[in-house]
Amino acid sequence: MSSSATSVVNGGISFWYADDGLPAVREPLPGDASADVVIVGGGFTGLWTAYYLKKAAPFLRITVLEQKFCGYGASGRNGGWLYNGIAGRDRYARLHGHEAAVRLQRAMNDTVAEVVAVAAAEGVDADVHQGGVLEVATTPAQLARLRAFHEQELTYGEKDRELYGARQTAERIRVAGAVGSSWTPHGARLHPVRLVKGLAAAVEALGVTVHESTPVTEIRPKHAVTPYGTVRAPYVLRCTEGFTASLKGQRRTWLPMNSSMIATEPLTDEQWAAVGWDGRETLGDMAHAYMYAQRTADGRIALGGRGVPYRFGSRTDNDGRTQVATVEALREILTRFFPALAGVRVAHAWSGVLGVPRDWCATVTLDRATGLGWAGGYVGSGVATANLAARTLRDLVQQDSGQSGRTELTDLPWVNHKVRKWEPEPFRWLGVHGMYATYRAADRREALHPGTGSSRLARVADRVAGRS
Repeated sequence: MSSSATSVVNGGISFWYADDGLPAVREPLPGDASADVVIVGGGFTGLWTAYYLKKAAPFLRITVLEQKFCGYGASGRNGGWLYNGIAGRDRYARLHGHEAAVRLQRAMNDTVAEVVAVAAAEGVDADVHQGGVLEVATTPAQLARLRAFHEQELTYGEKDRELYGARQTAERIRVAGAVGSSWTPHGARLHPVRLVKGLAAAVEALGVTVHESTPVTEIRPKHAVTPYGTVRAPYVLRCTEGFTASLKGQRRTWLPMNSSMIATEPLTDEQWAAVGWDGRETLGDMAHAYMYAQRTADGRIALGGRGVPYRFGSRTDNDGRTQVATVEALREILTRFFPALAGVRVAHAWSGVLGVPRDWCATVTLDRATGLGWAGGYVGSGVATANLAARTLRDLVQQDSGQSGRTELTDLPWVNHKVRKWEPEPFRWLGVHGMYATYRAADRREALHPGTGSSRLARVADRVAGRS
């Protein structure tokens, strides 16, 4: 174990909370209650849903139930990527036609601007910088995938995307060995905790009731059951993402995939001059086991990747604590991308879980027979997708209650999509760990044998995962 790893602040939920402070926890549910809509989960999906429903229908009695505090889960631990990616788009194109998937992509493009506009309107300062998203390739195999990815995005209507060679990429950011990149303007860096805190305050100001320290143990038609009482409502909306497996009967619904991050100490002006990154784009790569990063408002690099991808039995972490080997692996990515930062101290490490459906497709659903609804399965792309999902849930509830008819959002192809459950243990654990071991092996093979193209190992992993 290296001395550098032992000096890292490990866990404590996330760097974002260490930076902005933990919130004062709201009162738990005092007993049995009733509402028009009860929302389970106080992350981005739940809070945005409450926000848009209350804005559309101020008379609705809306209650949000959160097991810890708003933003405790992925909403307060993510990489701060507000971008236009959505899980499952290609599958939706196969199922519903290309034009349906184009409409979904356009809605996601618009969602980035929607989040920025609402945050500004509500006076939420979330350190937003709209520098777009830059995805880089560092091997010939990655470059081939990058070019194919870029061309595919153009077919989904993203005409403002740009493709760069090695020189143009270096003018934006000096990633060691970068041979090309693709950039879209539909992305922004933000501070996720400041956004989730501001959104929670805005929701309460509208008159939504928020109970924290209130774990929901079971959801059934018209009932959200907690240890302190049951909230009864015609509509019960599940917005629990990676924590869905903790609900009764939901263990195999969405897999809680683990993702880990590090944040460096603030870099000096000289270090930033060596790195570049003046545009403050969010940064990703084309590896099979990919990374994601941002340049924070206070001059750090926050960088993430998979680490240990899954805990047996769909368990979740303890307040974000991360394995030392994962911290070192993320540090290795940091210094491989930016060799000039070899001596930079990693100040914080943390982990969180994201929701992964068996077919890797994000979904929004409302069962009109039971009043049960849910949204999620974002597979790590939830900062923006949660907003689109929330507006779609709003329209579905209003449509079902007779307040409105069909809308552009309720006609999107991810609405009411059905997917099978994950396999039981130990097959679930074996499959996920085998899949990511194979992805990492594919990346190593491509780096060692640059002339061989994309590794066939990755295609094997895609088939195991159900992504192809």
